[in-house]
Amino acid sequence: MKNLIVLRGGGDIASGIAHRLVRSGFPVIILETDQPTMVRRTVSFAQGIYDGEMMVEGITGKKVNTTKEALQIMDKSTIPLLIDPKAECISDLRPTVVVDAILAKKNIGTTIDMAPIVIGVGPGFYVGKDVHAVIETKRGHDLGRVLLQGQAIADTGIPGNIGGYTIERVLRAPKKGIFYAIKKIGDQVQKGEAVAKIDGEIVYASISGVLRGLLQNGILVSSGFKIGDIDPRAEVKHCYTISDKARSIGGGVLEALLYLKNR
Repeated sequence: MKNLIVLRGGGDIASGIAHRLVRSGFPVIILETDQPTMVRRTVSFAQGIYDGEMMVEGITGKKVNTTKEALQIMDKSTIPLLIDPKAECISDLRPTVVVDAILAKKNIGTTIDMAPIVIGVGPGFYVGKDVHAVIETKRGHDLGRVLLQGQAIADTGIPGNIGGYTIERVLRAPKKGIFYAIKKIGDQVQKGEAVAKIDGEIVYASISGVLRGLLQNGILVSSGFKIGDIDPRAEVKHCYTISDKARSIGGGVLEALLYLKNR
């Protein structure tokens, strides 16, 4: 298929990228694991791996079982979701573009020879070695910038500042165990209120605000694993729309592929 884009990852940032690419006329296939661990599930196409399909701002991600099925359902309003964490389908699909938006903070298998254009999102990719371009993901002056040499800013481990909060707005597992939510995405919570539990141990809200993200129930998590996100701006509608960060990074990916395609 002409101008086919294979997007590795279906979390909220990857979904913002996919949404912008599809709106711009590019056919996109998303590759995911069989158990995605994104917390912003209400704006992540990867939620369709659990539910069969997932709509984000008018575009639907639909789970498929084969590349043949993916090519059959792909159109301007539907993105196929294929379980293929190792991107083994690339040899069959022969895409024009591969975008790695797994956001693992390191390269876990993307190579520069996967397609004529290969783009890495965030840290872990070196231009000319791993990919043809990198998109900066760190909040601030360079967010969404297309890098044609070097690499993105290394991960600091500190979440971006939203409403004056950084690490405080992220909920993490207190121990290894199975995650279950007490609240749901979109709920208003107060600091100290029970939000979730890990094998019976309660996780409490670290600040007051709106629950913008929570893991899928039943996932086994390790101690310290990100399980949720509280937005102190308390705008419920933000839970159901693509973020400013995802839109900016999506614009960077679109710019990078057009630049490289036309060069």
